[in-house]
Amino acid sequence: MASHVNRIAVLAGDGIGPEVMGATMLVAKELEKKHGLQLEWKEGWVGGAAIDAKGKALPDETVELCRSAKAVLFGSVGGPKWENLPPNEQPERAALLPLRKIFGLYANLRPAVLYPELVKCSPLHPDRVAGGFDLLVVRELTGGLYFGQPKETTKTARGERAVDTMVYETHEIERVAEVAFRAASFRKKRVTLADKANVLETSLLWRKVVRGVAARHPAITLDFIYADNAAMQLVRDPGRFDVLLCENLFGDMLSDQAAAVAGSLGMLPSASLGEGSFGLYEPAGGSAPDIAGKGVANPIAQILSLALLCEMSLGQPEAAESIRQAVAGAIREGWRTADLAVAGEKKVGTQEIAKEIARRVALGRGKG
Repeated sequence: MASHVNRIAVLAGDGIGPEVMGATMLVAKELEKKHGLQLEWKEGWVGGAAIDAKGKALPDETVELCRSAKAVLFGSVGGPKWENLPPNEQPERAALLPLRKIFGLYANLRPAVLYPELVKCSPLHPDRVAGGFDLLVVRELTGGLYFGQPKETTKTARGERAVDTMVYETHEIERVAEVAFRAASFRKKRVTLADKANVLETSLLWRKVVRGVAARHPAITLDFIYADNAAMQLVRDPGRFDVLLCENLFGDMLSDQAAAVAGSLGMLPSASLGEGSFGLYEPAGGSAPDIAGKGVANPIAQILSLALLCEMSLGQPEAAESIRQAVAGAIREGWRTADLAVAGEKKVGTQEIAKEIARRVALGRGKG
């Protein structure tokens, strides 16, 4: 049993965020009882909701809440209501990017898992994903084009000139590569680096540094693939990948593609990590304003993000596994939200499937 209370910052955000976060708390309550966890859940403002309530997407009080917490459970931000704000004040750019930078969250882990029972949800032909697949994208999160300087738009004689700069240093590559190799050691022991070493200087540096990291992990196989070819292979044979390591821009794109071929963004969690045990955990999908308030959103990505939090920030792998087993058990026995259901299958709502997963957590390891 935990010897002290761990504070978790809960930032539900916008759109479906509050709905799926509320559903996840149903699972969290059963998890605490089943595994003797002592957790304090503290809510904070973020995103468009924070703009409306506090005047900016990431209020100072939210940053301080996160500083006092063991981890952050994040929902989603953004929506049409705030799209006319200046770009740097819009929810995602003004909330998520600063959080990553403030807390040094340089490694983003995005598992893409296609359950065998959900093969028909994948846009790929069943022959390509027979039996499902399980891959992990590890994305560098605080460098590259998103943060490099100069980043500017200037006037020219012919109109305007926009500049983004891709910059990487050895230590930035080395630390995220270590995350990828450690993850691979618990999986199929294979890391694939996706880059553009045929055209980019930064990719040449990535290859050099990652080879050095690989030398410290002789049990892990390292191979390389151009990012455009990786995109093609994800739709030809996603099962060929184990851990796919990428710089920021390529990782952003390829992790979304991996999520798409897995059938539904509503199933896929993510973890953003830095040094130590602190992390930010969120669904891979967005705020889905078109279905917000209807009670039909899939909460599983948020629930599985809680599993990652238990494993990586709380050091509670058994609690994490009990969530995963409960989700797998519910899927195996036919529980489907609207994004997962095909013709003839019964659809259940956000609260219904969360209650079923919570029930299975209470019973232990997904048993019916």
